[in-house]
Amino acid sequence: MRRREFITLIGGAAVWPLTAHAQQPDRMKRIGVLMAIEADDSLRASYVGALLEGLKTFGWVEGRNFKIEYRWAGGNVDRMKTLAKELAASHLDVILAHTSPATLALKSETTTTPIVFVTVTEPVTQRMVESLAHPGGNITGFTNFEFSMGGKWLQILKEIVPETNRATVIFNPDTAPGAGDIFLSSIAAGAKALAIEVTATKVRTPAEIEAAISALRNSLTAGLIVPPDAFLIVHRDKIIELTARYRVSTIYQYDFFAKSGGLVSYGVDVPDLFRRAGSYLDRVLNGISPADLPVQAPIKFQLVINLKTAKTLGLTIPPSLLATADEVIE
Repeated sequence: MRRREFITLIGGAAVWPLTAHAQQPDRMKRIGVLMAIEADDSLRASYVGALLEGLKTFGWVEGRNFKIEYRWAGGNVDRMKTLAKELAASHLDVILAHTSPATLALKSETTTTPIVFVTVTEPVTQRMVESLAHPGGNITGFTNFEFSMGGKWLQILKEIVPETNRATVIFNPDTAPGAGDIFLSSIAAGAKALAIEVTATKVRTPAEIEAAISALRNSLTAGLIVPPDAFLIVHRDKIIELTARYRVSTIYQYDFFAKSGGLVSYGVDVPDLFRRAGSYLDRVLNGISPADLPVQAPIKFQLVINLKTAKTLGLTIPPSLLATADEVIE
């Protein structure tokens, strides 16, 4: 098992120094957190734990000098809007937003309360910030995507199944960044060189997820891409079960898909983004404006391969790909 770290700066945004400097507040600070997942999601422990760890690095201890108000949206955009309105009206010192739709929901509710986001795709394109280096306004944070990733997903699928000539991308346009256009553009950019035809399929319900996956059943030439999307994260167990039932070669962005039985994943280390967000929450709580904090690109990417799932699907993972994996699940 090996881990690799890639340092990538999107758009030339500078890395802000991460020197601990928290001061003791005159009163207990209040942090709001709008999470895209359910309150009982198994990801909660790793995400919240990483956030609290990051804050503790800078002297912030929950219950001693700050408290957190959590809201859980369960991948539902309408609920995100309701919860964003609640948080914006709560006179908080800062709000952490998880995913693009949560950030956009908060942006529509307040231009004054500082917002720090995590796992957001192309915040300039989505008009959350003016630029990566100089966000302006009350929003900044940590991105989860770079343009080359779409081509990388296709490349990995092709390495695992060389016969792949078609790939379906599923997403919910209500929760996917830019209604899906952002990562579709990235995937399309890499498709021509690999001679892969890409099809986009919109899914808004579990039944539509099954219809999209079952359409690929037992195909030796078609693969599936599951990109960053809060709706797909909430329904990940169903997606993993369906791809196994219909024997579909599938790549995901997040490692928890592969660790839960998905074939392969390539993307950012999400807990690392939550951990790093602690540094920006610290700065905001100490009076620095989000407008002066450059948007940060991901620095840790992970390739996770589930050999058990590959065997179930009758696939042989090339040794060259296994050699580059950060984690191999036997």
